[in-house]
Amino acid sequence: MGLMEDRGGGPVGLDTTLFIYFIEEHPRFLPVVELIVTALDAGPLEGVTSSLTLLETLVAPYRAGNMRLVERYQALLTRSRRIRLMDLDRPLLRAAAQLRAAVRLKTPDALALAAALAANCAAYLTSDEDLPPIPGLRILQLRKYLPVP
Repeated sequence: MGLMEDRGGGPVGLDTTLFIYFIEEHPRFLPVVELIVTALDAGPLEGVTSSLTLLETLVAPYRAGNMRLVERYQALLTRSRRIRLMDLDRPLLRAAAQLRAAVRLKTPDALALAAALAANCAAYLTSDEDLPPIPGLRILQLRKYLPVP
């Protein structure tokens, strides 16, 4: 099955790396992330990520003084119709803390996964191979959907 079938219905949680791979045109992962961004742009797919993704994607461009790259990330994450940034409000922070306590996640991962769960995502797309199983959320690995060389 392909990515669109594996994700199930409803929105899909998106890891920070997906946006980095797309904007910075990662040679290995670009084909699969372009598929996702195209589906987001066309409308059959809604993506969800925590607002921490905005912070994480902007650090390197700010450090390098690359304001054009800063603007590209901001445009993608804040002006896309089908990408929802989940605010880091108290309920999300509590849910992330519960996830960290239950499955020993790092804080950024806990926030991202809690955002996906809060938005009723059935799946979470990531390149992180160290994420443990999360009840109620299928973890989909980007590498599984790479074109065969």
